[in-house]
Amino acid sequence: MCFDSRILAIGVMSNVVELDQVTKTFGPQVAVNRLDLSIPEGTVYGFIGPNGSGKTTTIRMILRIFFPDSGRVSVLGADQGSAADDRLGYLPEERGLYRKMIVRDVIEFFGKLKGLRNCRREAEEWLARLGLADSAKKRVDGLSKGMSQKVQFISAVIARPKLLILDEPFSGLDPVNMELLKDTILDLRKQGTTVLFSTHDMHVAEKMCDRVCMIYKGNKVLDGTLAEIKGQYGLDTLRIRVGDATCLRNLQGVVQVNDYGQYQELRLESNGDSQAVLKQVLSHTTLDHFERTSPSLHDIFVRIAGAA
Repeated sequence: MCFDSRILAIGVMSNVVELDQVTKTFGPQVAVNRLDLSIPEGTVYGFIGPNGSGKTTTIRMILRIFFPDSGRVSVLGADQGSAADDRLGYLPEERGLYRKMIVRDVIEFFGKLKGLRNCRREAEEWLARLGLADSAKKRVDGLSKGMSQKVQFISAVIARPKLLILDEPFSGLDPVNMELLKDTILDLRKQGTTVLFSTHDMHVAEKMCDRVCMIYKGNKVLDGTLAEIKGQYGLDTLRIRVGDATCLRNLQGVVQVNDYGQYQELRLESNGDSQAVLKQVLSHTTLDHFERTSPSLHDIFVRIAGAA
């Protein structure tokens, strides 16, 4: 029998980030409310939530840009520190490259800010790895949005951080480069880097993350592995493909219908009878496919964020 050594090690891993009852306010606005958070070493930890939920504020407290009004923030074993910690890498959602600099020079500059005296070789290796070797001597303002995004990513990882914080890392990338960056992030995890990954793309989070936390209106509403999170909702979804989707309206035992064109998802009432629902569908149209399943992370996100 074969075991994944990384999974076996999770039981003895320490936490790279710990937040204990952390609260942060801005005037009368409570941005983060008594938040507990633990990010195990060597994992990809998804951090999700709608705009204005408190994600960015939390990330900035982990980076020591903001300090909490109350509670404890521990990062890499330290309860105190500075925003210039060389062991952290950060890719912000608001990109920030020096547009008139040469690509290779700007990467080396960020490397030196993180304590690397000479990182020319590492910069060239990263440029080659991400398909940018021919752009090393170009100015940043001559790059496409996707190419600039990859340069920003290299600048965040050039110093081999122990903790890498990525805020919407796939924004602006085509599918080929998304796949390339995804493989690179997972490879960094294999090498021991812990990744805090903030995104609105639930499909990517569902595929990549070892654990997922959702924050909503400053409060944590989900935290765990994908299996644990889905287990809270049970098998309350029917995924089907029918000849005529218009007949799915007003089915008894169905709370909501989502038509995605190629297939439809029916959310059942609590303790709903899937067989009774299927009989109703078959009485109106042909049924090409059906399965009973847990809701996707996207659906769970919408249920929580759309409830208000």
